[in-house]
Formats: sequence, C-alpha cells, structure tokens
Amino acid sequence: MKDPRIHPTFHTFPQNFSTMKPASITQLKEELRYRTKEELLEYCLRMARFKKENKELFTYLLFYKGDEQEYIEKVKAEIQRGFSEINTTRYYFIKKTVRRILKETKKFIRYSGQKETEVELLIYFCQELQKMKPSFKKDKVLKNTFSRQLIQIQKRMEGLHEDLQYDYRRELEDLRKDVR
Repeated sequence: MKDPRIHPTFHTFPQNFSTMKPASITQLKEELRYRTKEELLEYCLRMARFKKENKELFTYLLFYKGDEQEYIEKVKAEIQRGFSEINTTRYYFIKKTVRRILKETKKFIRYSGQKETEVELLIYFCQELQKMKPSFKKDKVLKNTFSRQLIQIQKRMEGLHEDLQYDYRRELEDLRKDVR
C-alpha cells in the first residue's frame, strides 16, 4: 500500500517539465533580492558557461560598459575583419557572409542597448558594404539589405539628440547617394 503522505510526483521526474515556463523578469528580480553575493556570483558564472552569448554580454558589462567608444571601436574592427574575409568568388558566398556579419553586429548592438551605438555601428556596416568589391549594387538581396539598414538607421536617429542627428544625417545622406 502506498504511503498517503508521499506525493506521487516526488518519485518521478515532472511530466510537464518540457513545457515548464520560465519565471517573468519581475519574479526573477524579486527572487534575486534574497540571494547572497556568493550565490549571485555563482549564478553569473554558471550562466556564462552555458552560452557564448551570455559570456559575451558579461564581457561587455564588466569591461566595456564604462567606455562605450572603446567598445564601438572593437566592434568596428570585427566588422572590418568580417568584410576582409569575404569569399568574393560568387555572390552566394558574399550574401551569406554579409548576413552573418550583420547578425553579429546586431548582437553586439543588443549588448550595448544604446541608440547612438546602434546608429554608429549600422552606419559603419553600410560603409564597409559600400566599399566591398564586387559592388553590392549588382545583387538585389545585398541592395535590399543595404536599404533596410538605412531605414533602420533613420528610425534610430529620431530618438537621438539634435546635434547627433545632424552629424549622423550627413553620413546617412552620403550612404544614400550611392544607392540612387
């Protein structure tokens, strides 16, 4: 006979575990208030081991958050390196690599979360795409990618200070001249 005090789910792995929903940000924030510094440090290090993106985000927060300009320069160097390594034998390879570079750039933009950084990095991405040989204008997909980034830059610029908008608007106009 089964012991009535023991709940049957305690003996087996929960059946609905695969559909278990993560806690909300509010719930996590509330729960983290009750943790010690050592526990928080352990959680952070464990999260860093879990995914490369978590480690990259921690790297940004710990080493670059205080110096956004240095972070921008490092990301620009990565963008430039990506464009220098493009296999230009066929447009298929060019498109694939450009999409990868843009995906990485947007990931780095997410880490920062600042509109100025996003605008500056997207402008730099477009400038590098413009300099690329063979020209992106010969391929419809690359031309559309370029145009979509210009639209994205325009949207992000609207929330910036007027002086920054003026500087970025001039760069954006230089980029638009090449598409026409």
